[in-house]
Formats: sequence, C-alpha cells, structure tokens
Amino acid sequence: MENPHDLTIAAFQKYVRDRYYETDLKRGTPKTFMWLMEEIGELSTALMSEDKDNLEEEFADVVAWLCTLANINGVDLSEALATKYLKDGGPAGVK
Repeated sequence: MENPHDLTIAAFQKYVRDRYYETDLKRGTPKTFMWLMEEIGELSTALMSEDKDNLEEEFADVVAWLCTLANINGVDLSEALATKYLKDGGPAGVK
C-alpha cells in the first residue's frame, strides 16, 4: 500500500488474509478467539496506562486478530459493518 493513511478495513483484512490465512485456518476459531481475547486484555491494561505507543499497538493487535477471526469464518468486515451500522441510520446508541 502506497500510503498507509489510505488504509481501508477491506484492504487490511485482505492483507491479514494474504499473509496469515493458512496458519490462521489451521489454528481454528476457538484458539484464534482466545488470542483475540488475550489482545483485548492487553488493550484493557494499556487503556489504564499513559503509554500512548503501547495503546496504539494494542488497538492494532485487536483489529488484526479480529480480521483473522473474520477471515477464517468467512466474514467480510466491511460488508458486515456497512450492513449493521450504515444501513437505515444504524442501530441506536446505548445510553
């Protein structure tokens, strides 16, 4: 990708698929989900710290593992997000 600031969800999901799909598929959904949960735990810890670099890394890890989980389960995240959040004004926010 020429300019990483032009990155889309679809492009990143494809990058993750192209680079890791075979390994991810062998690992399977249950183990991949556990990796995602571990990264969410690390994000939780980072949110409580003042280390912005680590916080950004943990957000990136969560998105990457979410893409991995979506890939091995045949979910197009861009399509899922558009359908759920952009169609008909999306769901009402939680109060």
